[in-house]
Order: sequence, then C-alpha cells, then structure tokens
Amino acid sequence: MLLTTDILDEKDPVLRKKSEEVKFPLSKEDKKTIDTMIEYLRDSQIPEISEKYNLRPGWGMSAIQLGVPKRYFVVVNELTGPDDEEKEFETYVMINPKIISNSVEQIYVDEGEGCLSVNRPVEGIVPRYARVTMEAYDRDGKKIHVRAREDLAICFQHEYDHLDGILFVDHIDPKDPFKGKDQMRGI
Repeated sequence: MLLTTDILDEKDPVLRKKSEEVKFPLSKEDKKTIDTMIEYLRDSQIPEISEKYNLRPGWGMSAIQLGVPKRYFVVVNELTGPDDEEKEFETYVMINPKIISNSVEQIYVDEGEGCLSVNRPVEGIVPRYARVTMEAYDRDGKKIHVRAREDLAICFQHEYDHLDGILFVDHIDPKDPFKGKDQMRGI
C-alpha cells in the first residue's frame, strides 16, 4: 500500500524533471504504478481508510510524484456525497496527455490549491482555465478525449503541470499572491 510518505516532497529535484512520453504497450511497472496511484487516491477519499493509514486526501497524482518521470497521471473523482454509505468514483487514466482546447474564462480555488507533494499551507491563487479538453491515451493505447469543467478542469491542469516539472506554487506571484483575483471566478 502506498503511503503519503512515499510521495515525493516539493524539495525533491525529481519533481522538476520534464517527464518522457510513454511507449505502448505499457510495461508491467507502469501498470502497477497506475494501479497504485488509483488505490491511493480512492482510499484517501474514504474517511475510515484515510484516517487509519494517515493518508492525505487527493484527487490526482502524476507518475513523477512517485519518482517515475513518465507522462501519465490519474484522477479519481468521488461522485457520491459525504453521507453516502457506498462510495462511487470516476477514474481517469491519462497517458501522454495534451490540452487541445481551453476556455477563455479563468477560475481559481477559493480556499487555495493543494498538492500531495506540497506539505505546507500556501496562500494565493492559481489561475486555471474553467474548461479544458484533453487528448490522451488510455491503458490500452486507445486515444481518448476528455472535456473537464470547474474542479475537474483544475485537477487535470494541476496534474498536467507536474509532467513538465511545474508545481502549483510556481503560478502564485510571490509579491502579490492574489494578483488578478478580480478578473477570475473563485470556485
């Protein structure tokens, strides 16, 4: 089982590497890494498991966060509410993704973006597109298109940045952390 301590910290220079394209068919190691990321993200969103294993909750994870410099990430989006007994998740495996279109409108997370690799509070806003369409490949090498809005769009852009060695903190102006806030919509 993957633990929060297994995820690279922002101080690790590996996180700043640009990840390499993935070749198909996927290797056994890549399949295992993908499964591990999915399991962690799902478990981190189930309070009983998250508390038992001290997992920091997360929606997305890029391979580079586990020290694997390859262009893929996973997003696990909980579809059910906090009071629902049975949890349902939508899982996205995005291999060699590209953003092929985006909205003009920009948004930001009201309470601030977070990251499993950034273990400290960070003040400021991260401008993100309200909608993005991504082209990628699934585990079987089949081309897919995903259109994401709002929270999901933010998560996709956050993980996509990791593939180029960019952390969300890089988008925050250190001199004016809330710069441009009046030109965007908080969610």
